[in-house]
Amino acid sequence: MRPDPSGAVRKTSGFPLLCLAPDVKPDDVRFGELGYAREARASYLDFCEARKRGDIVEGVRFQVCLPTPMGVIYAFCTARDIAAIERAYEAAVVREVEEICRAIPHRDLCIQWDFCHEMIIWDGQPQDMFPLVHTSNAEIVARIARICEPIPPDVELGFHLCYGDFGAKHFIEPLDTGKMVEVMNAIAGAVAHDIAYFHLPVPMARHDEEYFRPLAGLKLPASTEIYLGLVHGKDGPEGTRRRIASARKFLDDFGIATECGMARARTADVIKALLDVHLATSAEPPPAGR
Repeated sequence: MRPDPSGAVRKTSGFPLLCLAPDVKPDDVRFGELGYAREARASYLDFCEARKRGDIVEGVRFQVCLPTPMGVIYAFCTARDIAAIERAYEAAVVREVEEICRAIPHRDLCIQWDFCHEMIIWDGQPQDMFPLVHTSNAEIVARIARICEPIPPDVELGFHLCYGDFGAKHFIEPLDTGKMVEVMNAIAGAVAHDIAYFHLPVPMARHDEEYFRPLAGLKLPASTEIYLGLVHGKDGPEGTRRRIASARKFLDDFGIATECGMARARTADVIKALLDVHLATSAEPPPAGR
């Protein structure tokens, strides 16, 4: 591959978009080791050491988060060559998943797919960040079903539904949880593997009932947990509790989390604030009468 001769770049980072060289045929495209399995093996050793020290309790799984093939190729390749490049990259990602599952005991392992660029496209709001090539809802779900196939049944599987986090900001803001409910129901119906959880974002300003109302339309197995990304450091525990109260009107049982992890484009002070909000809002209520 090479930078596109047109000079096209990715809008967020300025990274040049890639295309096939003139003498490369689609069937010739191959990717070698991507590095995910290598890094997961090394990180798992740190996880085991932390568990031995008692920093991580028994029963907690080692989570490996992976971008979907579409989430990589659609951000960094030109539209005309996407199909050829994505096929090869998907095969490489599947090899990485298989290697991760060989290297890490299944009882300890959780694999999470980060469903981001697909979510932006599925949402349907105007955007010019990702090309609309083979992006029907059915094609998106078929991709997810394929990349879940190599995950053994005793490895936990989860999904993070993402609206982007470049510079700690969404690419677009969800209007409500409706499109995410569509995605969750569709994935649950297409993926043979049991899905342990879905995680979805909640913008800081959205503590209104209308944002959460579509959650009443979820059609998931009882074993699939929902985690709502309603923890924000800026408005403290009070803001998180307002969002929790609104969500509870449409969803009886859910966990809490940040919108999109904690580390990207954050400072130590922001991390500390987020941890404090988690602690304040996830504590068990005191027994009655106290």
